[in-house]
Amino acid sequence: MDKAALEAKIVEATKTVYDPEIPVDIYELGLIYSIDISDQGIVNLRMTLTTPMCPVADSLPMEVQQKVAMVEGVSDVELEVVYDPPWSKDMMSEEARFALDMF
Repeated sequence: MDKAALEAKIVEATKTVYDPEIPVDIYELGLIYSIDISDQGIVNLRMTLTTPMCPVADSLPMEVQQKVAMVEGVSDVELEVVYDPPWSKDMMSEEARFALDMF
């Protein structure tokens, strides 16, 4: 299994998920903290939300889990939503900052 190639596919899958209030995908927003892949194709994904009171706190992680599970080579997804460290605008990519005019 080429874990680097699989991770790239997983990143692309997460880039199809958007916070409905922000026109930038969750990967570029910096909401994905880590992607770990076992030799068996089990993906351990740590992510956060822009705020613990996010209106999509129930549905957004489920959408991420479903999209990652659909990636070829992924046998299972263990998703953990964490709030430490807390998300901040500094975690956004340059692309996200440009899209949101936040330079």
